[in-house]
Formats: sequence, structure tokens, C-alpha cells
Amino acid sequence: MVKHKVAVVGASGYTGAELLRLLARHPAVEVTAATSETYTGKPVAATLPALAGFVDLSYEALDPERLAAVSEIVFLALPHTASAAPAAALLHAGCRVIDLSADFRLHDPGVYERWYRAAHPVPRLLQEAVYGLPELYRESIRRTRLVAVPGCYPTGALLGLAPLVRERRIALDSVIVDAASGISGAGRKLELGLHFSEANENFKAYGVASHRHMPEIEQELSRLAGQEIVVTFTPHLVPMTRGILSTIYATLTSPMAVEAVHALFQRAYKGEPFVRVLSPGSLPETKHVWGSNFCDIGCAVDARTGRVILITAIDNLVKGAAGQAIQAMNLMVGLDETLGLTAPPLFP
Repeated sequence: MVKHKVAVVGASGYTGAELLRLLARHPAVEVTAATSETYTGKPVAATLPALAGFVDLSYEALDPERLAAVSEIVFLALPHTASAAPAAALLHAGCRVIDLSADFRLHDPGVYERWYRAAHPVPRLLQEAVYGLPELYRESIRRTRLVAVPGCYPTGALLGLAPLVRERRIALDSVIVDAASGISGAGRKLELGLHFSEANENFKAYGVASHRHMPEIEQELSRLAGQEIVVTFTPHLVPMTRGILSTIYATLTSPMAVEAVHALFQRAYKGEPFVRVLSPGSLPETKHVWGSNFCDIGCAVDARTGRVILITAIDNLVKGAAGQAIQAMNLMVGLDETLGLTAPPLFP
């Protein structure tokens, strides 16, 4: 099997580390470079001991010319607003780029500037980038050279809502997404609210009415509906390492039994390798997708209020980031999209 040469930029963070973990066992990949500005010159195994014997590299500084010389595909696991410039340089050098930041997810540079408080340095690329949710944009991902990997919260929300929005089964002005994430979703940086003594035994909302994933959810739902959709989205921090559980509420346009909703989801995701639609009465749990690229979806109907309730569970570091990025890479190079991602979920 031909091995595709790939590099991981920002490899010492949680998402970068997860990329290395998954890529190290991918049968069609050779990891040729890993960058970290903090740990330049140090062996990867010095900061990620679990990868000892699997990734025999030392971190290097980010140099697009050097990366282009040793790799054909580059994963960018950098902070928001830090990916756009190196992505442009890598594309110019002939690489394909899979960006895990938010720098190419929003197609309107004005919306990007409003939410990220910075002018986009390469707005011409916003229209070229393909939103990397394979369940919605599989064929476009196959043809592109620039993938914008969806945010973790939007992944769970969009997979839960897409079938109902497509078929106009819900009132488009009634969507509420209430989601809770493990602490790894905030990244590996040091921050007071993420310290063990602050986060343990605590459960809190944050980014209320202002989280940057909100315009991403609205953009993609609006594209599905063919009209503008505005949502209420509230994220929460829960004291666990990884996982996202999203509870989604919407008003049905006409009465539906839970069996009918379930059948709709089964039709929508028939053949999708990483979406598991649970039987009525069964609901997703984060432990059931831990370490995997699955999104589990459960549904219920509240006949008293006329609302459908959807529950989705993903691992924020896998289907919410690194695994989805590798799924996109597989599509881009013509591989089976499940390659390197088929291990069953772990049970912590």
C-alpha cells in the first residue's frame, strides 16, 4: 500500500497529539514531521510518552517550505486566527491542507471578523475551503485541496439536526442546542478555570449567547434549509476529560411519533460508517463513543409540547477533531474513509 506523507502542525496540543496517535497506526500514512513552537528540538515522546515507540520524531519549528519538502498533506492543529497564513503558504507550495482551527469554516469574511475580532488574512480562500463534515459534503471533500474541519460542538449539533432540517420537519426558528464538553475541548493551555481544583466537582455554562461555534452551526443549517436559521446555543463545561453530549430541542411542524423520527434518521444515515442511530428508548452516552470516530444519535418526542428532542454523543478529540480530519484525508486521497479509524470505542 502506498504511504502518504503527512505532517502535523501544533502536534503537542491535545488535538495534535490525537492526530499523531491515530496517524501512527494508519496503514497508508507516514508521519514525516511534527511541529511545536514550545517544544522545538525535543522528542515527541518527551511530551507525549504514550507515543514512545510509535512516533520517532522530534518537534520542529513551523516552516512551510520545509514541510512542503517532506509531506503532501499537512494537518494544522493551531489556535484560531493562527492557521490562515501558514495554510496559504502551504497551499502555494503544493500541499493539501486540513485545518482544524476555525480559520476557514466561515465563508463570509465579515462574519469571521465579527466573531474572531480579526480581519481574515486570506479571504480569497474562504470560498475555496470545503467544510469537512463528510456526512454532508463527502464529494466536495474528495475534490478539494483545503478542508476546514468542523468544530466539535457543531459536529454533534449538525448531525443531530440535518435530517429534520432537510425535510422541513421542524420549525426553523425553534432550535435550541444545549451541549456539554469535557475539559480537553478547551485545549492544553494553562488557564485558571481549567485547573483540577476549579473544574472538578463543578458544572458550568460558558460563552452564553456568544460562543464562536454559533455562527458555524447557523451557517450550515442555513445552507441545508436554503434560508437563514438562527439558533440558541449554550455550551457547558463538565468535569470529564473528553466527550460531548448535545441535547437538541426543536418544535415539530406536524405531529410525529418517535418511531417515525427514528425511521427518518435511519434513512438519512443509512450506510454512514460513523453515525449510529440508536433504537427508540436508547440514548447516547459519552463513554459509548470514547476514543472513537462515532457519533451516536438518539431521539425522543414530547407529545405534550410538540417538540422533538435529539441527543448526540461524540468524542470531541476524535469525531470532533482529529478523527474527522483523518476521515477527510482518506477521502481526499481516494482511500476508504474508514481507514485507520475502525477500532471499536474504548471504555475508560
